[in-house]
This record gives sequence, structure tokens and C-alpha cells, in this order.
Amino acid sequence: MNSVISILKKPSAWIPIAIPLVFFAYLVIYIAIFGIVREEDEGTAAHLFQIWLALEPFLLGYFAFKWLPRAPKQALIILALQIVAALLPISIVFSLGL
Repeated sequence: MNSVISILKKPSAWIPIAIPLVFFAYLVIYIAIFGIVREEDEGTAAHLFQIWLALEPFLLGYFAFKWLPRAPKQALIILALQIVAALLPISIVFSLGL
């Protein structure tokens, strides 16, 4: 468990977890305040989400490429956390059709 925590302290491990959690929190707060609003222009937040959505596989791939050969068991645990974190905002956006 200590090795998982030591790897989790590396930016390549925690950044792919932190960014989707920030988007998830933003979506929850936005929907709580404004509700589900359809607009012509998607807005800055939607564009940032789309950029993140394109970059997230590269972040996960970089982590996997760097850490799977060094510590396979620990890296798989963190990779699973990264994937679950990425699925949170994606699931809200797709389930609500935003």
C-alpha cells in the first residue's frame, strides 16, 4: 500500500485523477445552480471539457507507459482509479445529453 501511495504522489498519477474530479464538481455545482440549460454556444466550460476529453487518454497512456513496467500491480490500481475518475464527468455529460 505504501508503494501505491508513493506512486500516487507523482504528477503523472494524480493529475489524471484531479482534473476529472474538478470537472465533476463543476458540473454538479453548475447543474445545481442553473439546472440543465441548452444554449446555442456551448461556452468555455464545454470547450475545456472537450479538450480534456481529448487529452485524458494521452495522460493515462503516459502513466501506463511509465509505471506499468516498474510497478505493475500498483500501477494497475492507480490506473483503475484514473479511469473511474474520468468516467464520472463523462457519465454525467452523456447521460444528461449536455
